[in-house]
Amino acid sequence: MRARRSLAVVAVVLTLLSACGSTPQPAEAARSKGVKVALVPGGPHPYFTAWRLGGAQAKERFEVGEVTYDESSDWDPAKQARTLSSLGAQGYTAFGVFAVSQVDTNAMFSRLKRDGMVVASLGSCPGETTNKADFCLATDVELAAYKATKAAIAAIGGRGTLVHLTGNSVDTNTLRRTAGVRHAVDETEGAVTLLATVTDVDKDQDASDRAVVDLLAEKGTAIGAIVTTGYLPAIAAVRGVRSSGLPIKIVGIDDDPLILDGIRDGSVAATVVQNPVGQAYVGTWALTQLSIGECKNNRRGAIVDSGSFVVTTANVDTYDEERKAKTEQLIDEFRADVLACA
Repeated sequence: MRARRSLAVVAVVLTLLSACGSTPQPAEAARSKGVKVALVPGGPHPYFTAWRLGGAQAKERFEVGEVTYDESSDWDPAKQARTLSSLGAQGYTAFGVFAVSQVDTNAMFSRLKRDGMVVASLGSCPGETTNKADFCLATDVELAAYKATKAAIAAIGGRGTLVHLTGNSVDTNTLRRTAGVRHAVDETEGAVTLLATVTDVDKDQDASDRAVVDLLAEKGTAIGAIVTTGYLPAIAAVRGVRSSGLPIKIVGIDDDPLILDGIRDGSVAATVVQNPVGQAYVGTWALTQLSIGECKNNRRGAIVDSGSFVVTTANVDTYDEERKAKTEQLIDEFRADVLACA
């Protein structure tokens, strides 16, 4: 039921996004129809559901020939390499990729570029100092985690203890999120203590639920707030704290209905939502523009923040307007700075 509700929310977002960007001119539309874009996440995960829908909306709006969504990498670098190779053999020449490997991401992008592909790093940027993809469009996860932690600190009155629940310990996004949490805690000059950072709890919901149960059994009475920077542990935190009855404040991530309902009933203090629809929508548009030569790369390897938004009781029913506006602004930002368009 929750998955169906999530898809319904995203579908409304996509309808609102139909005004984003300009309708392609006839000659441009004819060239766009020859483009095949592949959106390739690292594997199955609720966050990427919106990529499928965002890509479909961009296909319709910008008259792209084909847009496919392939999650068969299953969080295995070797499988992802085979997936990309297979898609290339099927005629796909534009790729939006969330890389599984955090070690040789740029090497993978470089191989795709050598094969004549147009490549975007979507949802996560390479951990190295450079980005070998044409561009990276992703959440500034360090900033998003900082915002979430500031909200958690406010929820406990600026003094007390926090626990941070997050994703894969070797994922560059996790490293950045951890830095954002630490930054916010350090700003309190000792008024807030980070009791623990629990990693590797964002792949499987059952494992996330068990990790939260164990955490609360061991440290629950000492925890003032839980800040989550992973989709699945956010859901697990809400379930676990409700079941325990402990007076722990929760700040989640993204906008699963359980999180939004929790904000409405007061059991969740806040959440920080990202913009996966915008990543796929704008990413597909930009890949298509580069593929047909309508735009050239003005800043190869540019890193662009797709946006993050704090949601509380004050804006839980209106926050998506801000996200929709950000998506519109992203196309303008790409046209003005990242790309040089005819």
